[in-house]
Amino acid sequence: MCGIAGFYNFGNGIEGSAENILRSMNNLQKHRGPDGEGVWVSRNNDLGLAHVRLSIIGLTSGAQPMKADSGNVITFNGEIYNYRELKKELEGSFAFHTESDTEVILAAYEKWGDDCVLHLRGMFAFAIWDEKHQRLFIARDRFGIKPFYYTTVNGVFYFASEIKALVPFLPEVRVNEHALNDYLTFQFPLGEQTLFADVFKLMPGHCMVCFDHRVSSPKKYWEVFYQNDFYHSERYFVEKTRELLEDSVKVHMRSDVPVGAYLSGGIDSSITGALGVKYSDSAFAAFTGKFTCFDGYDESGYARCQADRYGMEYHDLDITSTDFIDSIRKIIYHLDEPVAGPGAFPQYWVSRLVSEHRKVVLGGQGGDEIFGGYTRYLVAYFEQCIKGAIDGTLHNGNFLVSYESIIPNLQSLRNYKPMIRNFWKEGVFEELDSRYYRLVNRAPDLTNEIRWEAFQERGDTKAAFEAIFNAENVGKTAYFDLMTHFDFKTLLPALLQVEDRMSMAHGVESRVPFLDHPLIEFLATVPPEVKFKNGCLKRLLIRTCQDLLAPEILNRKDKMGFPVPLCEWMRGELRDFVGDIFLTQKARNRSYFNSDAILQSIGKDARFSRKLWGLMSLELWFQEFYDNAAEFRKLYTQTR
Repeated sequence: MCGIAGFYNFGNGIEGSAENILRSMNNLQKHRGPDGEGVWVSRNNDLGLAHVRLSIIGLTSGAQPMKADSGNVITFNGEIYNYRELKKELEGSFAFHTESDTEVILAAYEKWGDDCVLHLRGMFAFAIWDEKHQRLFIARDRFGIKPFYYTTVNGVFYFASEIKALVPFLPEVRVNEHALNDYLTFQFPLGEQTLFADVFKLMPGHCMVCFDHRVSSPKKYWEVFYQNDFYHSERYFVEKTRELLEDSVKVHMRSDVPVGAYLSGGIDSSITGALGVKYSDSAFAAFTGKFTCFDGYDESGYARCQADRYGMEYHDLDITSTDFIDSIRKIIYHLDEPVAGPGAFPQYWVSRLVSEHRKVVLGGQGGDEIFGGYTRYLVAYFEQCIKGAIDGTLHNGNFLVSYESIIPNLQSLRNYKPMIRNFWKEGVFEELDSRYYRLVNRAPDLTNEIRWEAFQERGDTKAAFEAIFNAENVGKTAYFDLMTHFDFKTLLPALLQVEDRMSMAHGVESRVPFLDHPLIEFLATVPPEVKFKNGCLKRLLIRTCQDLLAPEILNRKDKMGFPVPLCEWMRGELRDFVGDIFLTQKARNRSYFNSDAILQSIGKDARFSRKLWGLMSLELWFQEFYDNAAEFRKLYTQTR
């Protein structure tokens, strides 16, 4: 796990020292790699690669940028979990000098060229300079676990693991209004867009090339196709899922340093933690956070049950409103752009706790998207059941969920009555894509707080949503697949951004075993009636791994996904702090905000509402990057 950066000049040349520019990029990402750094510049000064290192595999021999005997050079962030198997396969055609997975990528590229990515199992973002063909090959892993951002300024292509390392080279920081509209709708931008105009992210499962003084358009090298397998039994799907999941955790445990796990008290992290213990050859540690200031926010008891069941070394942290005040600006800075709700706040603090004991930790990200764990799936199907019951068509075919069968699972909606109320407030029984858009659209809550008339180009967010929701690789097999696929393609990368930034802020490598492409490709063949029969959230995962769960976790119905008592705090100890954020002169002059309306809404949000969190995070982003752009540019001018 590291930070990468670099430039490729195909214009009139860079200004200043190439090495100093690379080191300034490294300095802005040094939290990602506290164990070392390096830079490499081509002979003609037109290409430079930079790297900061967190040593996990090949502790003494994996320094980067790494150069092969052929002259090819790589800067790489991530882990290749099948590097041992690939190394055996490639030893006859490549002279290895290290024990690192980095060198295995170089060998794979020399043998398979751009197709090397198809052989890699893991999380990665890398750039390889091909000396023979004078081209820069760039790739990002299938799910977007590891980040890659880029921009082109005055004929120079810049890239980095984090946007902040690109900001010094931007002529100015401008807001991307399309991405801003997406953020206000979903709390994350769609596609390759970022909140920074002219800064893009390489999409998951994509690669690109810089060659002959030009940059190619990104090319997709991997996609997941939903093709239901109706020939095998449910027992087969359960057994195969367990086999693939165990194999994934086993290879994710490959490390030259001890490994631990986030343990939230929910199903996903409990399973990865239990399997982590099974495949660990050293003491295994578990980490969780808790809020004890209000009832209903402390789930650490469940996490401790699972830790005790497997003899894990247990650590927890009581997180307070003071911690929020102390860290929220740092969190927004590390995120580069706000995404995906308030979970970043506790994750920042738990990652800090991890850093005191471990450098590598397993996480449960991906479980909700691939197994169906979000309660909104249940809300959506509940509406369809009501419609079918009214129309008298519920039992005319092979329905995934019936009105009768869904009732026992509705208690999972106990804390989601506000969501259901808003969902049914405007429209009912419409087309499936329109109904799901209504479930995930947060913009209707922003009435007076946003000056929508200030937008010059909002873009068609609904059309962008529909293009992903109705994608050809999903087809029209089931509502369940359509919903989970949309979240897999949009929400999951946003959550992975949080996972990456909050862990790397403290020099911790977070690994996500649910996101292993053999497992994902198999699960796309499992019929929805196996995954979600009777409206049971994560039905297949629970059936597959129930023996790994403490009874208290297996039988609970109230898991909420690390809730944060922000609304309670904003009615009390955080009220003045949040108010002051919007009272600065610059905040009051934002063209997109109605500060008076925002100030009047503080403390009035319903429990678990994300409205004020989203607005506060956005204003802090403006302050950290937009208002502070001149400070970033100083880093560039100092290198010239």
